[in-house]
Amino acid sequence: MDPKEQEERRQRIKAGAFLATVAGISAFIGFGATLSSAKKTDPKFFSKGLHGSPELADAGAILALRALGWGTVYAITGTTCLCYGIWKLSGAKDLKDFRVKMGNLLPVIPKNNPPKSRTEFTGMNDLMTYLSEEYGKPSKKS
Repeated sequence: MDPKEQEERRQRIKAGAFLATVAGISAFIGFGATLSSAKKTDPKFFSKGLHGSPELADAGAILALRALGWGTVYAITGTTCLCYGIWKLSGAKDLKDFRVKMGNLLPVIPKNNPPKSRTEFTGMNDLMTYLSEEYGKPSKKS
């Protein structure tokens, strides 16, 4: 492999690792939020399920795992079908061809060079003030 292909491969691996990390953190936060919501809704039943009879806990765990499994299958299948359908409708032969076809189909984002508005801020307060008061007004530089 030439250095350019190796660099592209490294970039794809880094992008995949980033997406996997974001997905994992999102799943963890979503599960925690759902568990917290269930506990707030009915704390007595929630604690009964945690410390109640072993049969009840086992049934709940099995039901939760089954729901998680089916939800995962539906999410992966749906996303795969959607992506594959878009790929086939585009008529692309490979990823570069797909990128070119989508680039021609989607609107072009205009370049902002030189910038027509502020690009540097001293802090978060300065940015928020700019967004709430000055963003979208005609530029004073004209």
